[in-house]
Amino acid sequence: MDHLRDLISLHAQNAHWYIFIAIILAGFNIPLSADVLILLSALLAATIVPENTWLLFFTILIGCYLSAMCAYWFGRLMGSTLSKNRFFSKLLNPARLEKIKSFYEKYGFFTLVVGRFIPFGVRNCIFMSSGMSKLPFAKFILMDAVACTLWCSLYFYLFYIVGQNYETLWSYLKAFNLLIFAAFSVTVIGIIWYKSRKKARSAN
Repeated sequence: MDHLRDLISLHAQNAHWYIFIAIILAGFNIPLSADVLILLSALLAATIVPENTWLLFFTILIGCYLSAMCAYWFGRLMGSTLSKNRFFSKLLNPARLEKIKSFYEKYGFFTLVVGRFIPFGVRNCIFMSSGMSKLPFAKFILMDAVACTLWCSLYFYLFYIVGQNYETLWSYLKAFNLLIFAAFSVTVIGIIWYKSRKKARSAN
């Protein structure tokens, strides 16, 4: 654990570059979680490099915004190819594309606001679907500018607060883990006792 902490501290001053590249790659469906990258940035800002707080925040904000554009154009330019792919054909089928398009028509940018807060690939699915359904790019980037700013700002702020209070939270977490371990131990002992008693009764 100490080795990992030293490694992170050693590269913390350049962390914004690594995080930015990772977020852009996430736009091309490389399995890198933007939520985890925001968490990492906020924790670094709160603990190791507080002098880079704004740099890390704007790295996240600009990176996530550009990543959404990458996903949009990936869907728009590769739509016909994606539809033939076994994985993407299920994820981005015509019925789902039509549904997302109707959501845009009905709810406007709220579709992107809500989508920004849904992890596990759903967010990128919405971006790619926007491109595949030929949503005007200018409309997409204007709506996502608001959605991305709301999402990044809220997440970064919340994770930053968590980072500032990590020592207190860590002590609670250790106590919680101790309780879980105690409950698990009691359960295991109870099961062993029950089975041995049942075996003894059947033997009689």
